[in-house]
Amino acid sequence: MKLSDLHLQAKSLPELPGVYQFYDSEKIIYIGKAKNLKKRVSSYFTKNHDSKKTRLLVKSIRKIEKIIVDTEMDALLLENNLIKKYQPKYNILLKDDKSYPWICIVKEPVPDIFYTRKIEKRRGEYYGPFTNVYSARFLIKLIKDVYPFLNHELNHLIKKETEETIKLKFSINIKSIRNLIKGHFKKSIDELKKKMKVLSVNLQYEKAQEIKEKLDILYNYQAKSTIVNSKISDIDVFALISDESYAYINYLQISYGAVIRSFTLEVKKKMEETDYEILRLSIIELKQRFQSQSKEVIVPFRINMPRPIKISVPKTGDKKKLIELSERNAKFYRMDKLKQIKIVDPESHENRIMEQAKKDLQLKLKPVQIECFDNSNLMGSNPVASCVVFKNGKASKKDYRHYKIKDIDGPDDFASMEQVIYRRLKRLIDEGQSLPNLIVVDGGKGQLSSGLKSIKKLNLENKVAIIGIAKRLEEIFKPNDPLPLYIDKKSETLKLIQQLRNEAHRFAINFHRDQRSKDALKSGIDNIDGVGPVLKDKLLNKYKSFARLKKVKELDLINFLGKKRGRSIFNQLRN
Repeated sequence: MKLSDLHLQAKSLPELPGVYQFYDSEKIIYIGKAKNLKKRVSSYFTKNHDSKKTRLLVKSIRKIEKIIVDTEMDALLLENNLIKKYQPKYNILLKDDKSYPWICIVKEPVPDIFYTRKIEKRRGEYYGPFTNVYSARFLIKLIKDVYPFLNHELNHLIKKETEETIKLKFSINIKSIRNLIKGHFKKSIDELKKKMKVLSVNLQYEKAQEIKEKLDILYNYQAKSTIVNSKISDIDVFALISDESYAYINYLQISYGAVIRSFTLEVKKKMEETDYEILRLSIIELKQRFQSQSKEVIVPFRINMPRPIKISVPKTGDKKKLIELSERNAKFYRMDKLKQIKIVDPESHENRIMEQAKKDLQLKLKPVQIECFDNSNLMGSNPVASCVVFKNGKASKKDYRHYKIKDIDGPDDFASMEQVIYRRLKRLIDEGQSLPNLIVVDGGKGQLSSGLKSIKKLNLENKVAIIGIAKRLEEIFKPNDPLPLYIDKKSETLKLIQQLRNEAHRFAINFHRDQRSKDALKSGIDNIDGVGPVLKDKLLNKYKSFARLKKVKELDLINFLGKKRGRSIFNQLRN
């Protein structure tokens, strides 16, 4: 892959935390973490690097892969796991066997709590991992402060607790201790707040400050990681994202409680091929390709697989989080592909969106030119409307139009919509301009039927399609169909329609406000003595609204209108 192609690939990455992997022609040569994948990876191809090692690395890169995660902490932990497994050539740090600390709770012979870097499941319960020893130590100290019977060093000195009392108190409080380690701090926080308040009332400010520092750390504390969980071991996770032409299947391989591989497979769909069939065949293909011996497979929906493979469809918990993580990676893989097509071949990108909109909205033609209409008035005053135009999915602002509604008394949105669509289409016909393939009206069945009347008056039923979009549930209404059309909330078609609707609303509202301001200015100026038509136009053009005119300083009016006239108008405005 050329450097320019790699740069393009980097530009299409999401601005999210994750781990990136650089490959040469054969294997992984570098693994890194990033808070913002797009910025971090792009920096390799846009900066002049002082380090010889970095320059050699960039020259060796032939492919980029990524794994999206939820937090920067998850990225750090995943980077550590992957570096240990693959030992990339250019990674100097984190190559040793040093692992992150875990907190262990031991029940027998005497209950105890401590941190360790080695997991021996028979020994006790393990929680973590933690990004540094300080976090683990602080949490252990905090737990021992809240539950002093676990502080064996102190017990040994003051001989306060016996083995029997420790075991008894431990069994009573074990649930709270587990919650504290997991990050469920509410009960402990409430207790600390009470202590801090008592200490403050008793003027013991230094001790109160110590508790406040503990509270601050607790509030910002993040104890649990999606990436590593000692209870989940040797499983395969698969998720699928699908569109009209392709399916994207992400595979996460979990070994010894950690993600050790992420791979996304792109599958071109055949006629009438279901997601069920695609996922089932992809699981078989990917397990063979990566020689996975795992007996458990986690998937988003139930599928039948040959024995002895166990299929799980988790609804909650850490396994469900792994499915969500896999789905995010599949989703962003697809988005990266589409971004690259948009940059390299914008025409193909536009054509794909138009084809998708045609299918989703059940249209006869691709909606290459879409026009959206919206009304705006205040209790019937200053009624106006807007028309915004999108061509090939992009705003064509030179074709936007404002309309003042004529001869309609009171707030009548239906009559206003009928009038403005008729005027717009009649003008296009008279001037021989291209008609829209699709008209979108902001509203439900009422506005839709009003717009349809205008189309019928002009005999354009077979040339111009029309739909309405209702705000509450984003329902799409079509003529002669009593039931709304529901489009996937994440689809590009709905996003396009929403963008049109929002743009038309903004354009109408701004025009309506301008009209109200001008009317207020006109009515205000009409009450000022000595202002004729010429001076009235001059003030209208200069100050735009009566509110602005009233705020003008006397000196500014004198400079603009002369001493006598400026002072006269200023005094009248002031009084």
